[in-house]
Amino acid sequence: MEDLTLGRYLAARDLLARTGSNWALRTTRSRLLAVGAGEGGVVKTWVDAEPGSPDAWMMWARVLTRAALAAFGRQESETLLARAAGLARQACWRAADLNPTCPVPWVCMLQLTQLPFASHHFDPRVRQRRMPWDRVSDPTMPHRGPWPLLAEVNWRDPGSREGHHRMREYFARHGGGAAAMNYACWMAAGRPDNPELLMLPLYALMDQYKAKHGDGQGGALRFWRSAQVVHYACKARDGWFMAVPPAERPWLPLLDLNHLAHALVACGEDARAVFEAMGPYATAQPWQEINASLGRTYDWTTEFLRVRAAVLRQGIRPSE
Repeated sequence: MEDLTLGRYLAARDLLARTGSNWALRTTRSRLLAVGAGEGGVVKTWVDAEPGSPDAWMMWARVLTRAALAAFGRQESETLLARAAGLARQACWRAADLNPTCPVPWVCMLQLTQLPFASHHFDPRVRQRRMPWDRVSDPTMPHRGPWPLLAEVNWRDPGSREGHHRMREYFARHGGGAAAMNYACWMAAGRPDNPELLMLPLYALMDQYKAKHGDGQGGALRFWRSAQVVHYACKARDGWFMAVPPAERPWLPLLDLNHLAHALVACGEDARAVFEAMGPYATAQPWQEINASLGRTYDWTTEFLRVRAAVLRQGIRPSE
């Protein structure tokens, strides 16, 4: 990461080479490296130096996808946004051609569907698909979406964590919180290839919480004590977290552990094992947003440490 900020790409290139075809790890590492690359000049240097490198183009797709989403967040003009999306799409397609087995370019295409353009424009195989393009054959899922892109991700990396979160974000962007929640619950109701996807409903619930109570509206505490929250928090804990051997739990995604710990504490369930797996580490979310929504003026870490200490010291479930 430090080398990228200094304009050097060799360490990132070597790291990705060592990662090989561990697709879950490659997906995570490439996402974090893209964050470290900032505006991406160093990655463009890499692409120019090694124009036939699949990893260079994969990272360029990551960087340009982030840039397109950032332009959308800044509410740039339609012309500028279309250009940014087009450049990202081009990089994704090139990366997918150079390494057909890698899921990351397809994850990026899926992420680009959050933009205000027809989703099928990001699919290089749209003309080969069965129509309608945005339908899934399961009658229990009525929502239209970029299902072919998710299928491409799953074909390469079954149960891709980021792929399914990008799909949830698509529904949140284009269909609202209810559609995102429906998708998350639909996934959790089946037998996902990756039990970690049982966390999807907790992220969707957090989005709903922010929409309903993010500005300090009343009923925030009751939200987390609903039967729905209890159900999905316990399902994620028991079906995913507890199924992982204790020695391996500290290696689970820290963001997932923090969301699970918060949900369990907030709904009055036992979170001790989750806090033990987290060790001394925490992510700002969801604690920071919860702190702000409840009007607390002190730093979120203060509340996090209080809750963590109480859970680990007594094994109790402190109130939010």
